[in-house]
Amino acid sequence: MTRQPYENPQFYLTAPTECPYLPGRKERKVFTHLVGPNAPALNDVLTQGGFRRSQNIAYRPACEECRACISIRVCVSEFQWTKSLKRVWKDNHDLIGAELPAGPSTEQYDLFHEYLSARHTDGGMTEMSPMEYSMMVEDTHVNTAIIEYRKRGIDSFITGAGDGPLIGVVLTDRLCDGLSMVYSFFDHNETTRSLGTFMILDHIVRAQHLGLPYVYLGYWVEGSPKMTYKERFKPQEHLGGQGWERRD
Repeated sequence: MTRQPYENPQFYLTAPTECPYLPGRKERKVFTHLVGPNAPALNDVLTQGGFRRSQNIAYRPACEECRACISIRVCVSEFQWTKSLKRVWKDNHDLIGAELPAGPSTEQYDLFHEYLSARHTDGGMTEMSPMEYSMMVEDTHVNTAIIEYRKRGIDSFITGAGDGPLIGVVLTDRLCDGLSMVYSFFDHNETTRSLGTFMILDHIVRAQHLGLPYVYLGYWVEGSPKMTYKERFKPQEHLGGQGWERRD
């Protein structure tokens, strides 16, 4: 059941900027602040309405001439394990994700910086300082956790945590109806593992165990190569003019 948010949040509109997904287009966003004791309830409602969270801000595209950004969520109770997805799961059976409070670490930042330098050199986050990274993780008024992925150790079945170097990280929000993957990064040298896919699969399994119906994956943009991987996780629902619609 959806929690009741506080009344009358104030929304603001950004100035147009270059679209990071489709060349030659401009993007605008509408946003509001997620602060105070009722922020988790507001985050639930806004995420269900197509918003994403960044620190204590909830935002969604508000472009005047484009509707390419579509919010998607995976229906976890009916999730379809294809042969390729089963293979990714098996290839990462030696990893375990430990759920921790939303707090930054030097090890996280080093992995984050290496990931951006290798995979997203043209993105706006590549120059983030350790302080800015810390704010990204811990500046939250909602139900947020950090999932750290490491190789399984001899005590992992007791501690629920792995051993050795950090391999992957997901910043995740717990909603009333699912898990929302806010941001993820991983060791780019682990080229055979498909770690991005594995961490989504792990969240689908986590949501199943928690009895939550959805995993929110943010926006899918038709025509953007950066977003094609999200099409693998089915069935899923897309948010349109008539609400959430099933896409098999």
